[in-house]
This record gives sequence, structure tokens and C-alpha cells, in this order.
Amino acid sequence: MRFRRTAAAALALAAAFAVAPASAQEKTAFKLGWSIYVGWMPWGWAADNGIVQKWADKYGITIEVTQFNDYIESINQFTAADYDAVTVTNMDALSIPAAGGVDTSVVIVGDYSNGNDMVIAKGAGSVADLKGERINLVELSVSHYLLARALESAGLSERDVTVVNTSDADLVAAFATADVTTVVTWNPLASEILAGGAGRSLFDSSQIPGEIMDLTVAKTEVLAANPDFGKALAGIWYETMAVMTAESAEGEAAREAMGEASGTDRAGFEAQLAATKLFATPEAGVAFIESPDLSTQMETVRTFLFDKGLLGQGAPSPDVIGIELADGTVLGDGGNVKFRFPATYMKAAADGAL
Repeated sequence: MRFRRTAAAALALAAAFAVAPASAQEKTAFKLGWSIYVGWMPWGWAADNGIVQKWADKYGITIEVTQFNDYIESINQFTAADYDAVTVTNMDALSIPAAGGVDTSVVIVGDYSNGNDMVIAKGAGSVADLKGERINLVELSVSHYLLARALESAGLSERDVTVVNTSDADLVAAFATADVTTVVTWNPLASEILAGGAGRSLFDSSQIPGEIMDLTVAKTEVLAANPDFGKALAGIWYETMAVMTAESAEGEAAREAMGEASGTDRAGFEAQLAATKLFATPEAGVAFIESPDLSTQMETVRTFLFDKGLLGQGAPSPDVIGIELADGTVLGDGGNVKFRFPATYMKAAADGAL
């Protein structure tokens, strides 16, 4: 189950956890939180198979890797300073820790959704046909964002539809009722709905490539004082990627284990991977993070968050939080940079400098 997609509604919790930046200090024990999603399963597998231990030992540190069943809670633990790193989407990293005052840096861009998120309808033949429809989704989640982008593609806006907030746990059952004609959700829920034969996908995340990113982030000051932590995370990630993506018995076994851990099987896991643009090598991650497209993608995301009131109470514009891109340019307030996209650790991996 993709718990991660319910997180944006936790803005009030983020505000409650807002803290002043901690003084940078060296340390040797670190904590990373992750939650169930196809693009983040490698963290649990790496912990179970000794890869986390191997890289932590290399740098003389310890890394505690903890699975959270509640994605919101994992981000709140990161925001509250209990965790040094967490898996999170770009949208939620900006709206929760960054908006809560925690300076956050990307360590790894793991992937972006490339079809895993869908707008599914029973009767409508196109997005334009959704005008006047009631649409069930998890409000203020990336599903809400996907709907906004879909409507925009057809010259519509949210004023042309009625959004019905629905728990992700209820969406499959809701679509089976006569009253619900359109839902927006993610895999594996979307695949389950389509398998029922009553709906068709009108729009999916492959039509907004790069906008729904899956990241591993860490506190900026923790990385500044402890760069070996970032190097270890990169080492763990790309060694695991090499195994997971291998067309070998070892690779199949890894995908099987990750599938089972996420509530499916190898075939189900591989189907979700097929709808994910995975950056399996550090070179691919660097190319993405250094692309000029990143500025456009984050501009769209931050505008949506501002429109929904998710950049902080009383935020006067999307510029309230500075977003530093890989080349050092800043979207928004350069005096309040709280979300950063350095290529530092992916480059170190690409250069063989870990």
C-alpha cells in the first residue's frame, strides 16, 4: 500500500514540529526512516542483506534504518529532529519539513512516477469529459496534484469539478459503487481498479514526467557536519540498485523479496517498476538533477502548494521558501532557502569517490 501519498494533509503537524536550525555537529550514529513504496523498498532490503552495515562500517558510523507504516509519521519524525534522513516526495519535502523550517537537502533522486499515478473514470472518454463530475481522491496529496495537472491539460480547473476527499483505504471499494464515477489514485490501487474492468485511465503521471519525484533527503546541517553519512547513503543505494536491476538469479531474488515485503510478488513489483522512471545509476541521477527541466518542475509544484495553502500560514507567495537548484540558482527567497538539490553525493558515486 502506498502510504506516502497521504502526506500533504499533515501541514498542521509540520507547523507543530517546526524547530530552529540545530547547530551543526559531528556524530557517528544516524537514523533513516522509510515507508512502503516501490521506489523505496531498496532501503529495507539493503538493511536486511548487510549492505547498510557494510557502508556504515566503511565510514566508522552506524545507520539505523527504520520502516514506518505511516508515511506522514516518518516525515514528522524527520521534521521533529529525531531522524537524520527520510524517504519523501519532492512535493511533501517542500510542504512539510521545508515549510516547517527544517533545511532539507536531497541526497538521492531515486525515481519519478512514470505512470504509477492515474485518473480513472467509468464513463468519461477524456479529461475534458470530466467537467461537472465528482472526483474521489486523497485531498492535498499527489493525487490532487495529478488531477490539477490533468484538468489544466484539457483547459479546465478544479472549479469545473467537485473533489471528494476519500481515504486511500476506501478508494477501491468506492469505485465499485454506482455513486463513484471517477477516482485518482496510485499503484497498486490503480491496477486493482483497472483489473475490475469498470474504468479506464484518462491521464497518468507519465504525462507530467519528472514532477512526482521520489527522494532520499537529509538535514542540510547534518550533511555539512558529517559528509561521510551522505557518502554512505549513496554507496548503499547504488550498490543495491546494481543488484535489484540485474537480470540474474540474484536480481530476481531481490525483486521477489522487495515485492513480498511490499505486499505483492515479483511480477507485481516489476509491473510497478515498469511505471517508474528509475535512476538506477548515479550518472542518471546527476543528469536529472542538473537538467534545466528541474526548475520548471519545481515551479509547478510550489505553485500548487501555495494555491492550496501548504507553504505555511500567511505565506504571501510561492517565493516564501527558497529552493536551491544544483547549479546554485534559487527559486524564491534566497534568504530563506530550506530545500536544496545538490548533486554532491550522486556525483561522488559516479566519480568512484565514495
